[in-house]
Amino acid sequence: MPVVNLPNLLRQHAGGQRSVRVEGETIGEVLEALQRQYPGMSGQLVTADGQLHKFVNVYLNDDDVRYMDKLDTKVQADDNISILPAVAGGGA
Repeated sequence: MPVVNLPNLLRQHAGGQRSVRVEGETIGEVLEALQRQYPGMSGQLVTADGQLHKFVNVYLNDDDVRYMDKLDTKVQADDNISILPAVAGGGA
């Protein structure tokens, strides 16, 4: 099962865990399973129409899935998936 690394914002929904193991053959399946296992995450990762939220970045190992096959990106059992909130702003 792939390991999903959670940002601080989502850890509260997973009992404070930094990472969890979730089954799935694609990023989309992993995120669906993650939301089923931890219902508090529902609506925070994927939009109602099934797209990755624009303020959420998902990396498979070190690669941004937006530049791969997005939610259809294939996942292997030994992969690491990292969910990172997008950072915006700045300016001096």
